[in-house]
Amino acid sequence: MLFRSLPENKPRYLMGVGTPEDLINGVVRGIDIFDCVLPTRLARHHSAFAPEGRLNLMNATFARDEKPIDETCDCYACKTFTRAYIRHLIAAKELLAGTLISIHNLRALIRLMEQMRVYIADGSFESRVPELLSQWANNAKRVVNG
Repeated sequence: MLFRSLPENKPRYLMGVGTPEDLINGVVRGIDIFDCVLPTRLARHHSAFAPEGRLNLMNATFARDEKPIDETCDCYACKTFTRAYIRHLIAAKELLAGTLISIHNLRALIRLMEQMRVYIADGSFESRVPELLSQWANNAKRVVNG
């Protein structure tokens, strides 16, 4: 473990990393707490985490997309609004767009952390890391424009 000199009974905090891949790699290295502006910064720039990669919701191809940002997500934005409506809010320069995308991006990362906690508790985390990394790799590298 990289942090052998840190007390085992104290939380390990890492600031300034916020991609799903960063969170997974941080947990692998023993990090307990993360803090980063990335999910909300991405939202202000119309970018949302999604299974197929990061979505640029400003792109015109989303103008008629009736799907939620992520069909598997249980956040308020995904349960209530379509990609088309959020894209309309962006085009209209409504601040609500950034708020809704922020809600989604934060929930996506919280869901990832919840998933990792389950894997840690059942003893399967180490074997699941490659699966998690491949599941989220598109969000670090690929921006889907529609």
